[in-house]
Amino acid sequence: MNEKKKFDVKNAIVWVLTVMISLSIIFMGNKIVMKDAQIFMSADNETVRGEVVEVIDSVSDVMDLGNDTVLENTWVGFKCEIKNGDEAGTVVDAIQTIDGMYAGSQYVRPVEVGDQVMIISSDNDFSNLPTWQFSDYYRMDKIYILAGIFFLAILLIGRWKGVNTILSLGFTFCFVFLVFVPSVMAGYNAYIWSTITCIFTIVMTLLLINSTSKKTLATIIGCISGTIIAAAGTVIMSKVMELTGFVDEHSHYLTMLDTPQPIDLRAIIFAAIIIGAVGAIMDVAMDISSSLYELSEHVPDITFGRLCKSGMAIGRDIMGTMANTLVLAYIGSSLSCIMILLTYAASMMDLLNREVIIVELLTAILGSLAILMTVPCTVVTCGILYIGRKKRR
Repeated sequence: MNEKKKFDVKNAIVWVLTVMISLSIIFMGNKIVMKDAQIFMSADNETVRGEVVEVIDSVSDVMDLGNDTVLENTWVGFKCEIKNGDEAGTVVDAIQTIDGMYAGSQYVRPVEVGDQVMIISSDNDFSNLPTWQFSDYYRMDKIYILAGIFFLAILLIGRWKGVNTILSLGFTFCFVFLVFVPSVMAGYNAYIWSTITCIFTIVMTLLLINSTSKKTLATIIGCISGTIIAAAGTVIMSKVMELTGFVDEHSHYLTMLDTPQPIDLRAIIFAAIIIGAVGAIMDVAMDISSSLYELSEHVPDITFGRLCKSGMAIGRDIMGTMANTLVLAYIGSSLSCIMILLTYAASMMDLLNREVIIVELLTAILGSLAILMTVPCTVVTCGILYIGRKKRR
C-alpha cells in the first residue's frame, strides 16, 4: 500500500510539473515570437458576429447571357443585432450580395430571421448601401457542439486518461497556433521551431498520459528516432529534387510579408512533413511500447530476442494500416487540388511532376518511412529497457 501511495504521489507531482512547465513554455514562447509576427493585418475592417432580426427586402437581377446561360445577382437587405465587440446589442442595417458570377453562388442561401451570421464593416462611397456587409454564416457554434460531443466521448471512454488526452490536445493546439505559426510569420527559422514543436508535443503528451516510466522513455526515444528520420529525409530530398516551396498561391503571399527575415518556403515543407507525421509516429511508438511492456510484465522469463521478435510482429500489423491512414489523410486534404490538376494536366507525367503533387507524395512517403523505421527503433529500445541485463546476455 505504501509503495502504491508513493507511486501515486510521484505521478501527481510529474503531472503538475508537466502542466506548469507546458503552460510556461507556451506563454514565454508566445511572448518571444509575437513581437514581429504579421497576423490579423486586416483588422481595419471590423468583423463581428450577429443575428438577423429582420429581412427588409430582396432584389434580384437576371441577365440572359445566351446559350441557355442565365446569370442572377441577388441583394438582400436585413437588420442585424451585433453580438460581440464594442457595438454588442446594436441593431444595424446590412446587405447580403449573392453574385451570380461566383461559382458557388447557387449554394448560398439568402439570410432569414434568426440566422447567425458574420458581418464586416466597409467604407463605401454609395450612400444608398449599408456600411455593414454580409461576410458568411457563423458556424463555430456547431463546431463547439461537435467538439463537446468529442470531448465527452473521450472522458467516458478514457476517464482520467481522457482528461489528460484533452489536456495534451489543448497544449499541442496552443503551441502550434500561439507559438509555432507566429514564429514562422515573424521570420524565425522554421526548421528550428518545427523541431521544437515536435519535441514539445512528444514529451508533453507522453508525460501527461503515462507519467515517468520505462514505457514513457521507450516511447519518447522511438518517437524522436522516427522524427529524425523524417526530418533528415525531408532535407535531403528537398535539395535532391530542387524544390522551391512554391506549391500554391498561398506560398506567393507568404513571400510578400514584411518580416525581419524572408520566410523560407522549403522550411515550410519541412515543417509540414514532420509535424504531420509526428502524430502517427507517436501512435506507433506508443502501441508497441505499451504492448511490449504488458508482455514483459506478464511473461517474466521472456528473453530479449523473444521480446524483440514479438515487437516486430506487432509492428508489422500496425504499420500496414497506419501507412494507409497517413497516405489517405494527405490525399483527402488535397483532393480538390488533385482533381483540378488532373483535369488540366497535359499528361499523367506532367501531373505527377508538378511540385504541388511532388510535395504531397514526398509527405506521404517520408511520413510512412518514418513510421516504418520507428518500429525497430522502439522495439530495440523496449528490449533494452524492459529486459534485465542478464536476460539480454
